[in-house]
Amino acid sequence: MDFDVIIIGGSYAGLSAALTLGRSTRNVLVIDAGKPCNRQTPHSHNFLTHDGDRPADITKAAKEEVLKYSTVRFLEGKAISAERIDKGFRVEVEYAGSFTARKILLATGLKDVLPDIKGLASCWAISAIHCPYCHGYEVKNEKIALLMNGEHAFEMAKNLHLWNKDLTILTNGKSQLNAEQTEKLKSKSITILEEELVELEHQKGQLENVVFKNGERLNFNAIYVKPEIEQHINFNEQLGFELTELKTIKVNEQQQTTAEGVYAAGDCTTLFRSLSFITAAGTIAAVMINKELISEDF
Repeated sequence: MDFDVIIIGGSYAGLSAALTLGRSTRNVLVIDAGKPCNRQTPHSHNFLTHDGDRPADITKAAKEEVLKYSTVRFLEGKAISAERIDKGFRVEVEYAGSFTARKILLATGLKDVLPDIKGLASCWAISAIHCPYCHGYEVKNEKIALLMNGEHAFEMAKNLHLWNKDLTILTNGKSQLNAEQTEKLKSKSITILEEELVELEHQKGQLENVVFKNGERLNFNAIYVKPEIEQHINFNEQLGFELTELKTIKVNEQQQTTAEGVYAAGDCTTLFRSLSFITAAGTIAAVMINKELISEDF
């Protein structure tokens, strides 16, 4: 085998795992395509010692720390296939050939699939946001919109009411809120608008106005959005592991997938996408992988 472990994905979970495995003297290859989901995010928050830092700066510092360990190698490239072979796995990387390892760790993150609304992609992770624990403090007490509907809209509005009292739910079509939810929201002076959206007007990603199909414009400082999610890399059929109903990779408390020898950590396994949480998951995965290798060799 070329390596003890191949890690696909070189962001927080992947680099955290690489650090632990490097310190365990394991030969590790980290393959990273260089397209993290937070690449448009100007500042990271709620992450001890890095609150307010740029995500790219955190990743750069982490990579420098990890590569101090001589047994860790970093390869910029896109993993395009993975297969099980005798006593391990083979991963093919676009334009770079194939590599083998005894274990695989998937730390590939998630792809956010946004509603097809003009300007939304440009605002994403800047003023179109998804998590109050990551971004809520920065827009507290401001005029906020929620682009969502039904149960999720109700729960998010309930939570956001701690940070913002001027809230408007944009259901982008007929409301799916039930009568009880609607009445409760109105009692808290939370507006519900059913008109369809056509555009987010912005300046360099900073939201200015929401434009509706009827031509009306409303000013908001930020908008919370619930995107659909997809796996960046769909190796579940090639490697034989299961996904959950939420399209995340199914893992146990040791970050093991349902396929022997295949582990996963970070955003690809959970919708709780806090940097501290996914970094810890990478460490747990690395410890469990190392423990399994020790048991095999002892």
